[in-house]
Amino acid sequence: MSGTSSPGPAPDALELAALLCSRVCHDLISPVGAIVNGLEVLDDNPKPEDRDFALDLIRKSAKTASARLQFCRLAFGAAGSSGAQIDLGDAQNMAKGHIEDGKITLTWNLPRLLLPKNRVKLLLNMLVIAQQTIPRGGTLTIDPIGEGESMSFRITSSGLNARVPQNIVDLLNASSTHAVDAHAVQPHYTRLLAQACGLNVTLVLEGDKVLITAA
Repeated sequence: MSGTSSPGPAPDALELAALLCSRVCHDLISPVGAIVNGLEVLDDNPKPEDRDFALDLIRKSAKTASARLQFCRLAFGAAGSSGAQIDLGDAQNMAKGHIEDGKITLTWNLPRLLLPKNRVKLLLNMLVIAQQTIPRGGTLTIDPIGEGESMSFRITSSGLNARVPQNIVDLLNASSTHAVDAHAVQPHYTRLLAQACGLNVTLVLEGDKVLITAA
């Protein structure tokens, strides 16, 4: 059995863990590789301008790697004991650090309160999906649906050529027969989180915006 593909639409617990690890490693390869490249430039006794470039690359890449690690720890990791709650303010900080990359900005309209960890993990995974609906960048606006511990979420994606990726829609469907590999595991995991919260995640194109809703 491969660690990066699934022979069927529903990976077992062991393979799901392997696929999620592959996803996290994929997210970290780029900034960590850039840090290594920067260090290699420094090892070659570069000219002052090359040294400055290398140090700037290392700083930016280290910041990116740290933001991605913190985000992945909360979005995919255990994030505390069973039944734990997570502060939405902490989730906001991690989401901004990971998602706001110069192309995408977040408008966070959620109150600061503690929510069950699976609901916060669901929100962060919805944001990962929302990123993919605006490949050329734009704005993600997060609004609450309801209040208190039963709060759910709606994310509005606004950007040039906003679209609804059909493969993600299929993977979010409980009756999906789509094979789950390392590329598909994140929306599959989002569906599992939604089910654990008694919710469904839907994507709808309305004009030039995409609505990603958990209800």
